[in-house]
Amino acid sequence: MKSIEERVAEIKDKHTRGYNCAQIVLCSYAEELGIDEETPFRISEGFGAGMGGMMQTCGAVTAMFMALGLANSSGDLQACDTKPQTMKKVRELAAEFEKKNGSIVCRELKGIDTGKVLRSCDGCIEDGIRILGEYLLDD
Repeated sequence: MKSIEERVAEIKDKHTRGYNCAQIVLCSYAEELGIDEETPFRISEGFGAGMGGMMQTCGAVTAMFMALGLANSSGDLQACDTKPQTMKKVRELAAEFEKKNGSIVCRELKGIDTGKVLRSCDGCIEDGIRILGEYLLDD
């Protein structure tokens, strides 16, 4: 199993190959989530640049949310019994990311309206990988 640092070290290579922020974070943990890398790559394709380039929720953050669902959901289509715990954990990880960076919104992180960049895209991806790794690899 790769360390968090090994996953962080792959950011530039994945960006060079065309991965967006959501794809890098989600694909970084494909093995731990029990799926091949192509599946999360395809699922997260539209979530880069703040959800389809709309500069909304950061793609690294939405990738953390998708990974939490994959890791935490029971997959019970009738009971939906794990949803409250998953949603609670989503809020916790979002709060951790926001505390570290000042926002979870791409537009704000990039300083589009203010001219003040809160965090670079690579920095957001790194934080997403680290925060998610603390959850996935410690449990």
